[in-house]
Amino acid sequence: MTAYADLMAFQRETEALSLVAERLGWDQETMMPPAAADQRGEEIAALEGVLHARRTDPRVADWLERAKSADDIGAAQLRLIRRSHTRSAKVPARLAQDIARQTSTAQGIWAECRARDDVATFLPVLAEVLRLKREEAACLAGGGDLYDALLDDYEPGATAATVAAMFDRMRPRLVALRGAILGSGRDPASLTGSFAKEGQMALARKVASAYGYDWSRGRLDLAVHPFSSGSGSDSRITTRVVEADPFNCLYSTIHEVGHSSYELNIDPRYALTPIGRGVSMGVHESQSRIYENQLGRSRAFAGWLFEQMQAQFGTAGAADADAFYAAVNRVRSGYIRTEADEVHYNLHVMMRFDLERALVSGDLAVGDLEAAWNDRFRSDFGVAVDRPSHGLLQDVHWSCGLFGYFPTYTLGNLYAGCLYGAMRRAVPSLDMSLAQGDTSGATAWLRDTVQRHGGRYLPQDLIAAATGSAPDEGPLLDYLEAKFGALYRL
Repeated sequence: MTAYADLMAFQRETEALSLVAERLGWDQETMMPPAAADQRGEEIAALEGVLHARRTDPRVADWLERAKSADDIGAAQLRLIRRSHTRSAKVPARLAQDIARQTSTAQGIWAECRARDDVATFLPVLAEVLRLKREEAACLAGGGDLYDALLDDYEPGATAATVAAMFDRMRPRLVALRGAILGSGRDPASLTGSFAKEGQMALARKVASAYGYDWSRGRLDLAVHPFSSGSGSDSRITTRVVEADPFNCLYSTIHEVGHSSYELNIDPRYALTPIGRGVSMGVHESQSRIYENQLGRSRAFAGWLFEQMQAQFGTAGAADADAFYAAVNRVRSGYIRTEADEVHYNLHVMMRFDLERALVSGDLAVGDLEAAWNDRFRSDFGVAVDRPSHGLLQDVHWSCGLFGYFPTYTLGNLYAGCLYGAMRRAVPSLDMSLAQGDTSGATAWLRDTVQRHGGRYLPQDLIAAATGSAPDEGPLLDYLEAKFGALYRL
């Protein structure tokens, strides 16, 4: 057990340093002075060098060889440390630092280019990020598929082939549902009016509290692209405000509360260990999406939110609670993935998956990306992109080097669909509670079945244990057809 104890003590410091690096990223997106971007890139690259050296330290291999686990928790710790060590050892330290430096700088350039709708300045920066990530993928793939090597960072065990097959199964039912809705002749009104930034942020805090967000271990700030950051005793969330569209702020907040609550609800015994983080981005997205959609966009919770909007602004922007619920769930072919309704959302993800897979394979050149995006968007959504910030500049992911991340959004929706069915069986009073703004029954069930386990189990095993069956897309599609069938009287 000495080898195991020594390894875990070493790993504790590595995990702590990793959280410091994450905090630098949070500061960059929320509070850092704009002129500090280049220096921050050097800071993050230097810290990545330290982290890479620790992850590839020869002592880790020696400890792993000699360490014995006393139980399944210890076995899970060793499994994750071994995975990190093996993957990190394949990537040269120079490359790891170059990626950290370039992606840190690229995020700032992306934000500026997005604000100016400036594709020409962004594309050379993206090309360099992509070059570095393809080099990393080649190190990890060992002659295999480059995209699979990157995807495995976010959803262990997933492959491009399995994701593509899942999308092929989902697309026909989603397209048919969209066609039925758009052909129904029903078009609920969107909200009317202007909703001041201060009021939106006050209501966002109230909504976060309704989901049990722990303000003693978190905070809410503004960012260009909402995200959550941190774990253990410090997990923070961000949102954004559009005064004509309070749903942007409120549902971004709920989404990030889902992510953050996952981290905050992990068993505290696992803090600063490999299993003290969410097990995969797919499972992470299942928490944010079920908080946002199955709970937050339900008729019961929308009724409560309607009342809160009236109290905060003097108007909810809709005639009554039913009209408000319809506005919350209005189906339309919008440009922005993060604002998309539940019917269109996964179609946005499918498009990005195909484009980034082509970029990584070399089948699509960065210089042709804007045209490819615009052509695909018109084909899939029937609308021409009107400006780059509504097109390829809308998402931060590629500037951050997060190639392979996008499919986890749909995997999260799939997992959320499975979890929601099990939750409704386990919490029969769910709607009654949500109508009072009380999410505690739902969030407690998610905490006990999913969140507290952190990274202890493999993603699909965790979902299967929580729901009683292997995850598949059926429950999600059934839920969408039932919900929107009723809303649009199909």
